[in-house]
Amino acid sequence: MTLDNGAEVIIGFEVHLELNTATKLFCPCATAFGAAPNTSVCPVCLGHPGVLPALNQEAVALAVRAAVALGCRINLVSRFDRKNYFYADLPKGYQISQFDRPLAESGSVALLGTDRKVRIRRIHMEEEAGKLNHEGESLWTADSSLVDFNRAGIPLIEIVSEPDMRSPEDGRLYLHSLIRTLSYLDVSDLRMEEGSLRCDANISLKPAGYEGDLEDLPRVELKNVNSIRNVVRGLEYEIARQAALLDVGGTVARETRGFDDASGTTLSQRSKEAANDYRYFPEPDLLPLRLEAAWVDEVRQALPMLPEAWAAKMMGYGVRGQDAEVLVSDPGLVRFAEATHAAGAPFPDVVSWILGDVARLQNAHHLPYGEGPLCAERLARLMALIGDGTLSGRMAKEVLEAIYDDDEDPDAIVAARGLRQVSDIDALTIIVGTVIDANGKVAEDFRAGKDKALAFLVGQVMKATRGQAEPAVVNRLLRERLLGGNPL
Repeated sequence: MTLDNGAEVIIGFEVHLELNTATKLFCPCATAFGAAPNTSVCPVCLGHPGVLPALNQEAVALAVRAAVALGCRINLVSRFDRKNYFYADLPKGYQISQFDRPLAESGSVALLGTDRKVRIRRIHMEEEAGKLNHEGESLWTADSSLVDFNRAGIPLIEIVSEPDMRSPEDGRLYLHSLIRTLSYLDVSDLRMEEGSLRCDANISLKPAGYEGDLEDLPRVELKNVNSIRNVVRGLEYEIARQAALLDVGGTVARETRGFDDASGTTLSQRSKEAANDYRYFPEPDLLPLRLEAAWVDEVRQALPMLPEAWAAKMMGYGVRGQDAEVLVSDPGLVRFAEATHAAGAPFPDVVSWILGDVARLQNAHHLPYGEGPLCAERLARLMALIGDGTLSGRMAKEVLEAIYDDDEDPDAIVAARGLRQVSDIDALTIIVGTVIDANGKVAEDFRAGKDKALAFLVGQVMKATRGQAEPAVVNRLLRERLLGGNPL
């Protein structure tokens, strides 16, 4: 994205991802969201003197799982460091993180709908800080702030991209692509609204003709933005703000800014620190983290099928590319579709039902795919009843609604409601004759070339059979009778 003044937009992200562990990174306190403030704490995560951290092995396994899925090189020896800074939510006065020897480096994320990739610079492990609850409508108008240390010490990974994005739209695609991949891994619940996934966006404007290092450009960091929509809004505002400063000969300060949702603006929080401001030094209470190459390979081999592979498989079934992308946007959705196909349903029909009526009903009942009354076997059986002529499409939709209401199998619902499709030729021939005799003018209109008249007659037959006649058979019988035995 190049601005009117010739400047180029440079964007990079730092995504903080809380890991799905039962306990914190260095102590046995629970990580469950929503506990009463300051009840899930202990001397270790509160930073009391004399306590020692003990590394959570489950957190390491989840971090490696995410890193290999993003194509990173795993460093078999990494190290924890103390990142020193003072803030009210940091009880120890430092954060245990990784600086010069991170867990993983050099991965990438493919941007959805493009042939471009954003490089991953590094993924490192660290502990969460606590949470400040501001007493007011926003951070900038709060009268006071309360500190909840339940979050302090929860394990997270920080996924640091290279500054490869050139527009807010690139940023949106990157976050959607990253979250889509992570959703297949069960490493995090990915709930931005609860803070388990947070995004810091770094943005600079590179003046026309600039030949220096991108890292030397004045950089603004938008901190802890809580939704993808607000990331985009914040970037758009910040591009305009920085461009306006440069246009009048001003300079962009290197600082951290917050995004105010209500006003749609960014507000200064503090000057931006450099790495040496944190006075990193090796964590003396933790040994270097040493991993076995064979174990990393086991983690890599155990990865589930990822979205790109699923999309290719779906298209191999004959699914359109756009529908395949919708399917793989949710791992539960694509696995439900695959399970329905494995239960005997043709895949194109599976996609049509799942992206249509099934999606509507799952959303209406607030159910994830694969949960609730509709299992893959029931959907496959419903589609089989259409295929063998037992049900029409309209009747099948009625049965589908009943599955959600009654939690019964399709065959039981068909039997209880008498929904079997009428395809008996002799019975339908009599009904067709009755309908034609009762609607002579409409019949003459059809014979005169008014094709819409046939639809009316079909509707009358369906009404007479309470919707249970097979439409294709009705259509054929009407044409034969009206055109003197000639179905054309």
